[in-house]
Amino acid sequence: MPSRKKTTMFASAFLTCACSFVTICVVLATQHWMSSEVRFSGTNSSATVSLTYGLFSGTCEQFVDAGLQVSESTFQVADNLKSTKTKSLVVAIIVILVLSLLSSLLSSGFTCTNAVSNPYQTFLGPIGVYTWNSTCGILTLLAMILFPVNVEEHSLSVELARGCFSFLQTHIGSAHTYGYSYWLMLLIIFQNAASLFIIYMYDHARYSKKKEQERPIENAPKDVILF
Repeated sequence: MPSRKKTTMFASAFLTCACSFVTICVVLATQHWMSSEVRFSGTNSSATVSLTYGLFSGTCEQFVDAGLQVSESTFQVADNLKSTKTKSLVVAIIVILVLSLLSSLLSSGFTCTNAVSNPYQTFLGPIGVYTWNSTCGILTLLAMILFPVNVEEHSLSVELARGCFSFLQTHIGSAHTYGYSYWLMLLIIFQNAASLFIIYMYDHARYSKKKEQERPIENAPKDVILF
């Protein structure tokens, strides 16, 4: 059976890993990644399309000229994307977050196993926790980078707006606000860093105790050496 200290620290790490897993599920499921105001001009009028969307679905509504509003409608992100680049990046972000979800699940399993037992295999111990937590954090950071690239460089919001209202003409400007679903990924990175820190503190304390028990003979008292 593991010591009480080990159980406490790995149980704490398990809680952070489990919270990370839940947070990734929320990020994938919600559509509050981006809110955009996309402006278009035509021959006789101008229009503004308001969008709120995530990785799978969103809502859009149009305001024409002096505030005339077209009824709000929902859309599927994949159905509104015609460009291969934008669609590929959306799919890539989804795949990355799913891999991050699996990494978080494995990390939760490893920390739970160490909280209740002492695995014989080295990889099932702290090394495994380091590996899967680091993987989850890096993948989440990558998703955080790719999404703004898709919005800013590949005009994701503009393409989605045209998918909602096909008669829109010249794009003249956009304003973007990143929603809570996007910023929750920072929380995921923080949770993985917290888990890594907890396991590092345990590993460091165990290493220090082991070195203390294996002090070289030159550190022993002189009378012991003479004896």
